[in-house]
Amino acid sequence: MKLRIAFLVLATAWTAGLTTSSLRAQAAPAPGARTVWDGVYTDAQAERGLAAYKSACSECHGADLTGDGFAPALTGAEFAGNWNELSIGDLFERIRISMPPSGPATVTPAQKADIVAYVMKVNKYPAGTTELEPKTDVLKQIKIEMKK
Repeated sequence: MKLRIAFLVLATAWTAGLTTSSLRAQAAPAPGARTVWDGVYTDAQAERGLAAYKSACSECHGADLTGDGFAPALTGAEFAGNWNELSIGDLFERIRISMPPSGPATVTPAQKADIVAYVMKVNKYPAGTTELEPKTDVLKQIKIEMKK
């Protein structure tokens, strides 16, 4: 069982690298689109995301979101290098279709949006008054920018 999980994690990491490269080749959100600096999640959503993250993600990505060698970090320089200039929709879609590797369907799209809100909070993006919607097309309009 451990070998199977290790294989799934490795395959997911490899696929994530390929997907990130192809995502960078796609068009960025339209000029004037919102960014993560515009307060695109709520504190309540991030708190729900923390609970969902602990149960579904922390085993691989670590309690502090720094990764484990196979699973990438969801904070810091590694996160910045992987996601800068992409959209929250790109991040949400990656999580939606492939996480957790042992069973993506075990976490609902709403919980995954909450997890993305928690990741935004940990990365020190400001909270706002509207929650992230669990819809890729809506989230594609929110650009991830490491610097304001």
